[in-house]
Amino acid sequence: MNEFFEGMSTFEQAYWIIAILGSIIFLIIFALTFIGASDVDMEADISDIDADDGGVGFQFFTFKNVIAFFTIFGWTGILCIDNELSTIVTIVISSFAGLLMMILTSLLFFWMHKMAESGTLKIKNAIGAIGEVYLPIGANRSSIGKIQIKVQGSLRELEAVTDSEEILKTSTIVKVVEIIGSELLLVEKLSN
Repeated sequence: MNEFFEGMSTFEQAYWIIAILGSIIFLIIFALTFIGASDVDMEADISDIDADDGGVGFQFFTFKNVIAFFTIFGWTGILCIDNELSTIVTIVISSFAGLLMMILTSLLFFWMHKMAESGTLKIKNAIGAIGEVYLPIGANRSSIGKIQIKVQGSLRELEAVTDSEEILKTSTIVKVVEIIGSELLLVEKLSN
């Protein structure tokens, strides 16, 4: 390795060290992200602009982005030096390329997080859904039963009451009319 660095200027050596270290760390971070070890996330957020849906925001200054900056900064600088560009031009071009990579990396992780579904039930999405009584529901809200309905793409079992004059027996088809409590639905029998 010493022979490799001996013929280089300090400026060129610095770019090589930045490029190699940045690449190694960048590959480790991406590998951990794609195998699902993102809980071991080393994000040091300096700036965080929340997304409209209250989810993960667009994060620009994170550990991942800083590593992406230095990786591209290093390799671009090496290319500039190999093409015999001046020191100032090399620094300007490699800095611009590094910033561009930070933006692209931020967008990549932003869109990856946006595509992941939360799985948290938003009970208001149950209004108007058609389901089936699982445990009998007492007439005139006399007892709480359970229904099975498909909400947000998955089958859920939720507690329900009815204003109907009759008991809604198991297998009765019902429609959700209103949300009464945090997870209590008001249903009505669908006429045959």
